[in-house]
Amino acid sequence: MSQLLKILRVCPAAQRRCLATATSSSATPSSTKFGQSLDSGPTLEDFLSGAGPQRVVLGNTKGPRLPSYLKTSIPSGESFNKIKKDLRGLNLHTVCEEARCPNIGDCWGGSKSTDGRNTATATIMLMGDTCTRGCRFCSVKTSRAPPPLDPHEPENTAEAISRWGLGYIVLTSVDRDDLADGGAHHFAETIRKIKQKASHILVEALTGDFAGSLEQVSLVAKSGLDVYAHNVETVEELTPYVRDRRATFRQSLKVLEHAKREGVQITKTSIMLGVGETSDQVLAALKELRAVDVDVVTFGQYMRPTKRHMKVDRYVEPSEFENWKKVAEDLGFLYVASGPLVRSSYKAGEYYIENVLRRRKQMALPLSEPEQLVATRENTV
Repeated sequence: MSQLLKILRVCPAAQRRCLATATSSSATPSSTKFGQSLDSGPTLEDFLSGAGPQRVVLGNTKGPRLPSYLKTSIPSGESFNKIKKDLRGLNLHTVCEEARCPNIGDCWGGSKSTDGRNTATATIMLMGDTCTRGCRFCSVKTSRAPPPLDPHEPENTAEAISRWGLGYIVLTSVDRDDLADGGAHHFAETIRKIKQKASHILVEALTGDFAGSLEQVSLVAKSGLDVYAHNVETVEELTPYVRDRRATFRQSLKVLEHAKREGVQITKTSIMLGVGETSDQVLAALKELRAVDVDVVTFGQYMRPTKRHMKVDRYVEPSEFENWKKVAEDLGFLYVASGPLVRSSYKAGEYYIENVLRRRKQMALPLSEPEQLVATRENTV
């Protein structure tokens, strides 16, 4: 500080600007591109007088904008808070949170069905929160070497689910290609534990393809589940661009077909729309699914989780979802859920239970082959 004062004393008054940044007469604000933009733009007086621009557009204006029917409210409620608290206490994960599902509030909150049953739905994600695959639409973390399995997870999962009073639970998992059995034994053990603690709960298992091992598919299919689900995600032509390269459309068909052969009464899959598919491709995929006797299909809008994931090709109108629902029903699917916010396990309890109740009222009518399947399934619920 003393040295600075000495310099100031030595410098004449006319030269004391020597300590500041040098200025040039040619470097006026209006001589730069930015300065010219400021000079030609609105002034503070323009804004104060209301003469400035009425609307400022931020962000990417080239991509499709999110329609109002895809916007949801912030989740809350007693049931929601209870489920969330138990998950944290038992160190459990859900695909609802990991995949940033927009329907978490509706599913965890649930409602009472017409016969008084709790229709809240939760989708527990087994085997950790880190996947060995990297699908371009999914926001779940990926790694070639995820942490080891938690041996207490089957028991903890069953304990949590038995507390919640749910009518329908969906179990899914990350892909674990690092394990010899792909995690099939862990999956099956969890289902058995749930049925031991709360046999009234309907269990849907949404599995991966176990790298094409039908032996592991059989293990899960025979564990006591009610619905075996495996998602094809998109049409065959787009599968290499949407899913991890280790997953194929044909391999997924084999998983669903084998599960049905192993005695599973209800098989289910899901298709995302808005990733670049054509109508002919979707129709061809539906026919392939019916050929392997898949019973339930759901359609939902693909929504980009983050900017690191593949872009949305288009936002599909609700009327188009209604059209695909009718097409799928005409092809003979037992049940179809189709809508912009529908997900593979979205409102699974409400959809499934209410559908069964409606068909019970029709028991006096002649039943088609798919309806006979539902009637048989109802008698075991």
